[in-house]
Amino acid sequence: MTNPYAPPRAAVRDVADPGAKSVLADRGTRLGAAILDSIAFLAMVYGPLVVFGVMTAFASASPNAQGAGGLLTMGLAAALVGFAVWCTITVRFLLRNSQSIGKKILGIKVVRSNGTPVSFSRLFWLRNFLIWIVSLIPLFGIVDSLFIFGESRQCLHDKIADTIVVVA
Repeated sequence: MTNPYAPPRAAVRDVADPGAKSVLADRGTRLGAAILDSIAFLAMVYGPLVVFGVMTAFASASPNAQGAGGLLTMGLAAALVGFAVWCTITVRFLLRNSQSIGKKILGIKVVRSNGTPVSFSRLFWLRNFLIWIVSLIPLFGIVDSLFIFGESRQCLHDKIADTIVVVA
């Protein structure tokens, strides 16, 4: 039986202690996480293309080269499946702890600059999508990356999204 005079209850997912100071992730750890993210993407998406491309090359070099087109189609389909798997894993990690695959492996995560959890929409739209669009400008990626050498260790995409990367 519930007490009608009891105060309301709420499920709290994660509360940042305002007195606790987050430890910023090292520049090298952030670089390692970016490299691991790239390796995961390359393995899941481009790996099948390379494997089926090599198989297609061998199949077309044989005297009876009839299955080469089918192998290339299978490679594209496998790359699409790999991309879907990569997206699923990445979105799951981002929703759970604001971490990419590489950040999860290296024990770092993204939070707001005041230490509170960051929303998925801020991660996706401001930190990734907007920067991806702007990175179509030549040399923008280099400029974005060079911002990490500042005192706050924030890249330009961190400054735009008001985020920092900390030890998880």
